[in-house]
Amino acid sequence: MTVDTAPRRTPLLHVEHISMRFGGLIAVNDLSFVAREGEITALIGPNGAGKTTVFNCITGFYKPTSGRMALVGGGAGADAVTALTQTGKRFARADDGSSAFLLERMPDFQIAAEAKVARTFQNIRLFAGMTVLENLVVAQHNRLMLASGYTVGGLFGTRGYRAAEADAVEKAKYWLDKAGLMDRADDPAGDLPYGAQRRLEIARAMCTGPRLLCLDEPAAGLNPRESADLNALLRLIPLEHATSILLIEHDMSVVMEISDHVIVLEYGVKIADGTPTEVRNDQKVIAAYLGVEDEEVEAAEQVVAEIAR
Repeated sequence: MTVDTAPRRTPLLHVEHISMRFGGLIAVNDLSFVAREGEITALIGPNGAGKTTVFNCITGFYKPTSGRMALVGGGAGADAVTALTQTGKRFARADDGSSAFLLERMPDFQIAAEAKVARTFQNIRLFAGMTVLENLVVAQHNRLMLASGYTVGGLFGTRGYRAAEADAVEKAKYWLDKAGLMDRADDPAGDLPYGAQRRLEIARAMCTGPRLLCLDEPAAGLNPRESADLNALLRLIPLEHATSILLIEHDMSVVMEISDHVIVLEYGVKIADGTPTEVRNDQKVIAAYLGVEDEEVEAAEQVVAEIAR
């Protein structure tokens, strides 16, 4: 197994010995990895490797059969996670700003609202009939509902609600600008080109203020120009905001260009974990993608080279 020699940053997400079984099928088997603050971590592997199942566990759509998933922040470390595990609670916050969340104990809505984990899906899920701007404002509905007193303040347009609404619009405009969509703010979201819809979906997720952004194949179906625009947006997010990215992606040009850390799965088992360069040169990874045994990699590569000629 490849050893991760990337610069050590503060761990954000700890996935420890996660397994997910569906009857007799083991979709994920004893998976452990760490995603760090300020990094883009890619989860890759052939079709059926268990990548989306891992995402579904992290974001609360599935409850893993066994294992632990902890999201920490504000300087909290392994000791805080251990202490929280022993209490039986779902999450804890300290006066110093540190926090720890055990995601496997939390429902999906609480993972989004409390742990601040946002997600996009393989299939675009925009509100096609709403404008581009409205899609980003509605993503901030939790704060707006709170400011409205759960409809009363919004109905009468109280000062507090108007202030919250103005802030929501400003945040929406900020992310439209970052996504290169400001000139389409008043257009229906469904009228955008496919690549622009992908960027809008990511901008909408960022309007929720996530600490961890999970992206499921964001580059699927994009042409080279659209992929370049997407890459620019994804690189900006960890650099300018306190948000780390965990992504599933089949486009290896995207993975190798923007990722700091890559984890490779095959049949639900981790076979490599390291920097993009390390993973790209790992014989087990090459074998998995070519569909051959490790000892057949060199012969398979020669066949591929001959075909390319």
